[in-house]
Amino acid sequence: MSRKTASASAESGQKESDPEDAGLENAEGKSAQRQAENALSESEEEAAGAGTEYRIVMVGDVLLHTPVEESCRKPDGSYDYDSLFTHTKDEISAADLALVNQEVIIGGSELGISGYPCFNADFSLCDTLVRTGFNVICHATNHAMDKGRAGLVSCAQHWKEQYPQVTILGIHDTPDTATSCGADPVIIDLPELRIAVLNYTYGTNGIALPKDMPYAVDLLNEEQVAADLCRAEELADFTIVCPHWGTEYRLIPDASQEKWVQVFLENGADLVLGTHPHVIEPVEWVTDPENGHEMLVYYSLGNFVNWTSGTGEGVANRMVGGMAEITIAKNEAGEAEITDYGVRPLVSHVTAGLGGVTTYFLEDYSKELESANEITLQDPDFSLEYCINLCDSIWGELWRKNMPLE
Repeated sequence: MSRKTASASAESGQKESDPEDAGLENAEGKSAQRQAENALSESEEEAAGAGTEYRIVMVGDVLLHTPVEESCRKPDGSYDYDSLFTHTKDEISAADLALVNQEVIIGGSELGISGYPCFNADFSLCDTLVRTGFNVICHATNHAMDKGRAGLVSCAQHWKEQYPQVTILGIHDTPDTATSCGADPVIIDLPELRIAVLNYTYGTNGIALPKDMPYAVDLLNEEQVAADLCRAEELADFTIVCPHWGTEYRLIPDASQEKWVQVFLENGADLVLGTHPHVIEPVEWVTDPENGHEMLVYYSLGNFVNWTSGTGEGVANRMVGGMAEITIAKNEAGEAEITDYGVRPLVSHVTAGLGGVTTYFLEDYSKELESANEITLQDPDFSLEYCINLCDSIWGELWRKNMPLE
């Protein structure tokens, strides 16, 4: 009964009533008043949630080739990866949700630290990622099985034991967290906003999953992805998909990416943050013609950090990455929507020696840094101007929107 209805009922009772009737009438009136006040309170809460903005950032592949690992190895043989994030940490830690594509498995030194082709990083990388401000780690990559069962299990257990507050996606040491075994998608609760985050890879470089652990890595399987997205739509206000997909070193989406975009779109995803090609790719909105649903797609964020052993044309492309920046909020109807978005270019800066590998925002990169970057020995095309032109050709004005170069 609404307050207005209760008031009208009381006014319509003109004749004198006995005490029992009066008591019942009074109780009904108080009950209706409480219901109305509760309804107003819920409405006020919804209004408070509407307009509250949340900032999401994601960076691409933390790709630890041997020279990168060596730059992080201290004289005593231990590892410290903090230098990789020195110039980006403040922006990352300021986000409400900070995601990273952890390209290589973090299996610990006991399994042997290694670079290409079968990577493995020291556990201290977990410490660095958390100190940097990342609270969502995407582990579904083609390198997830590089150290076999031992590496994957060691990585997953270390995260759970040392940093239970951090959300780990894409790998599972037990079936209870895998959607393929009936678990719900991961939901991150922010004040007045629930975000589902899904992470998949196209494969694991031909390394088979353990026969008794078919759930170990979340793979791009259309039936499973559709089911996960359907469930995410039931549980969350906003859904992010982080696919490890595409063709390495290709600057435009391939047919498989275009196919998966349609799968994500048709099943209600709101934001796609792609990785794997090791180079940047375009950002675009796509719309479902059936219902008008819109989805923002970052096809590839490229490498966050990279020092490839390759030489020649195209190596310079791998030194440029991007940090996706997305702002979401609930509108007056209580629906979550993207209110702003952009991309902030990154440059891998590599020099020999301890702490010699780090990543800068492009707007902070200089001609002096360019001349010191040893990648010029591997690809003479690399320059500050080359990085700017690459970002212009792939992202157009989008990357200049909020951070124009002076």
